[in-house]
Amino acid sequence: MKTISTVPIEGQKPGTSGLRKKTQVFMTPGYLENFIQSIWNGIGSVQGKTLVLGGDGRFFNTEAIQTIVKMAVAARAARLIIGQNGLLSTPAASHLIRLHGADGGIILSASHNPGGSEGDFGVKFNTANGGPAPESVTEAIYAASTTISEYEIAEIPDIDLSLSGKTRHMETEIELVDPVTDYATLMETLFDFDAIRALIAGGFRLRFDAMHAVTGPYAREILVNRLGAPDDCVVNATPLPDFGGGHPDPNPVWAHALMSEMMGDTAPDFGAASDGDGDRNMILGRGIYVTPSDSLAVIAANAHLAPGYAKGLAGVARSMPTSCALDRVAKARGMACFATPTGWKFFGNLLDSGKATLCGEESAGTGSDHIREKDGLWAVLMWLNILARKGVSVNQVMVDHWREFGRDYYSRHDYEEVDSEAANALITDLRAQLGSLPGQVFGPLTVARAEEFSYLDPVDGSLTQKQGLQIHFAEGARLVLRLSGTGTSGATLRVYMERHEARAEDLTRDAQDSLSDVIAAMQALTELKTRLNREGPDVVT
Repeated sequence: MKTISTVPIEGQKPGTSGLRKKTQVFMTPGYLENFIQSIWNGIGSVQGKTLVLGGDGRFFNTEAIQTIVKMAVAARAARLIIGQNGLLSTPAASHLIRLHGADGGIILSASHNPGGSEGDFGVKFNTANGGPAPESVTEAIYAASTTISEYEIAEIPDIDLSLSGKTRHMETEIELVDPVTDYATLMETLFDFDAIRALIAGGFRLRFDAMHAVTGPYAREILVNRLGAPDDCVVNATPLPDFGGGHPDPNPVWAHALMSEMMGDTAPDFGAASDGDGDRNMILGRGIYVTPSDSLAVIAANAHLAPGYAKGLAGVARSMPTSCALDRVAKARGMACFATPTGWKFFGNLLDSGKATLCGEESAGTGSDHIREKDGLWAVLMWLNILARKGVSVNQVMVDHWREFGRDYYSRHDYEEVDSEAANALITDLRAQLGSLPGQVFGPLTVARAEEFSYLDPVDGSLTQKQGLQIHFAEGARLVLRLSGTGTSGATLRVYMERHEARAEDLTRDAQDSLSDVIAAMQALTELKTRLNREGPDVVT
């Protein structure tokens, strides 16, 4: 073992989902090592502990795994469970942590951010429940990064990630496992594979775009090998270090090829996509895009059709910016509904305590208590289960849902890599006005109330503040603004807008048209175009 002297590196503070930086930053000598040692120090060492390790296969994934293995050996970890070839989707990693009773895991991914040598990289620590580390842990890791003076690393050869089975280095057992099998078997316990298999055998056509990211092997095993779909139903199925030069974010902008196919005259019955590390999803029917907020609400209303949820849901939860469509289902079905800050880690206590079974975020993340992460393929299989049991199209599922619960027209506008100082000033100035906004008119809408969202955890009593600005309008609309923590350069301002429509004759309008009043009010309230020097958003979902 070698002990290497070092000094703290500024900015190693984990965000919503770990530490994300440009790949070249992580490749700087000592940068990754400093952060990994800070994890060991922040959690009180990994001596004698079991860890799961893997990533989404992006550029630098393999090299980072070799470094982490050597540092875990030096730290006298008892056992490492690693995805073969260094691959593990985030949901599969969460499942392995729980399945093996591991003490935690390290997931290498920047999620939906671009990969490649000029792209992004990320490191996230998950705790023993399989979920992202809570703020108390990430704060301890960050504190350790500010005082670090040395790190330890074992001088051992690189391990062969292509093999399977167990080896031992010093006090550490290293096991390479198939990254797909255990996860696919878990899915079989939750969903009616016989019904889905019969649906596909009956001529139902589907398309899954893995976006050259980690879910390709998972989708092939489940959709093709276990459910009998044709080989060509999974496209872009080989994980590539740069995601094929694409942006592995499953939304209508970045998954435009799938979007075009599903809106065409010869579209399949069902389309779906997932992101870089497999925890997000996009759902499409022939001629229809299902927003993540609507998808969450539909799943909540129909989860009982899947065997794993036949007894019903204990409760549901959404991130605050997610639309209130879920709340309407929960109220109608007599379920508790929680609104949390953005970040899957805030769902952990609700899931662990049994207060919630189903959780979701407007950023295309949906999941349940089967693991402690959002899960892209899980959402796809849930939709296939619902379609198989109902025997109707995606479009009909949505129409029936809106007729029962009304429709929350909803959209998110992302302003990416804007000037950080200007974006922070916009939020700061708006925050200062919150108390005086009620009663004021902006564009065609009148403010009813305005607040900065804070969250009191009902399980552990922890308080999380400054989680986004909410403006409620008297006309039944809502506006949310928050700065995102998932980018690696500049600032990303996310603007969320929604309006509820209960009239059955007005449920199929274009979302942007239906939200035109909210968009006008937002522009009048924020003067966003002038302050950020942007004519419009970079991404609209």
